[in-house]
Amino acid sequence: MVSGTLAPGLAVASGEKAESVQAGTRPPNGFGTINGFGQSAEHEKITRAALACHGGEPANACFQPVSLNQLAGGSGTFGAVGSPDSDQTLTGAAHCDGADFLDVPGYPQTRAQATAALLSCVSHLRSEFATGVDKAQGVLSAGKVLPGEVDLSSSCTFTLGVPGRAKCNAIEGFGRALHGIQDFYAHSNWTDAADPARPVGVENPPGLRQSGPAPFLRLNAPAPTASDIPRRLGTECYTLAPFGWGCGGRVTHDVVNKDTGTIDPTTGATSAPTTPRGKVAGNFDHAVQAAILDTRTQWKGFQDALTATYGSVQGGRLACVITHDDPVHACA
Repeated sequence: MVSGTLAPGLAVASGEKAESVQAGTRPPNGFGTINGFGQSAEHEKITRAALACHGGEPANACFQPVSLNQLAGGSGTFGAVGSPDSDQTLTGAAHCDGADFLDVPGYPQTRAQATAALLSCVSHLRSEFATGVDKAQGVLSAGKVLPGEVDLSSSCTFTLGVPGRAKCNAIEGFGRALHGIQDFYAHSNWTDAADPARPVGVENPPGLRQSGPAPFLRLNAPAPTASDIPRRLGTECYTLAPFGWGCGGRVTHDVVNKDTGTIDPTTGATSAPTTPRGKVAGNFDHAVQAAILDTRTQWKGFQDALTATYGSVQGGRLACVITHDDPVHACA
């Protein structure tokens, strides 16, 4: 993520490598990653509201400030959760795009095709999640924390597959998985209500009005199957082509997204939604709250995966290293 309005051609520092974001380009799809172009760093604020330490949390349940900056992003940097918007903008599976469906005769995409697209998204996110679990082991050697692999005196690099310190690599896998999880709620009708003042259809798809995380998105659980996907669930057709080419007659990003609005990074409280769908029936707030809850759920699942993979003692130490700012001493 980038926090701070960007000037034309400004290079955004990301530790070992800089990323260039040009003013005037179309904002990335999904919850926002920057402050500017109509976005307000929504991914960052959701992640902070979910995982920042406030005091009294159980061990390893939250991220200390410097470690959280790497996961969530901060002033002038892309965090791990924002990294898919730097190098996977057109990768639909990274944002749960392309799983649009409307249960009416003649809709251009079948339920089976929409379900396949959604399962492809889940598979992609499971792969990122598993990569984070795998890379975490590099922070330890013979059970001891390696100082050079956990040093955060300079920011991590989270773009284009550039490898870095082991703690950075673990955070990147987890953060990339979180990005798609959060985008699912912005891009789907899972928590939505349709606009009651308009007929239901391609320009106003029905909503499922679910209040909690989607069970088929649990990344540390058996992979979902087609039978786990509700028939009326849909995401969006997304394209950068002029005049929406390729999305004719389909539910588009502009119709269903709840990407932007104001989020308090401490409490998660929302206000001032800016998209048409987000302004209806509290849809923006409902999407944000589900994303916050699921972000916490995924971190608990990540800890469980560390324990299942490496044992309770080493798994707990790895979670400590990922969340703590001075893991050499805190996680000895």
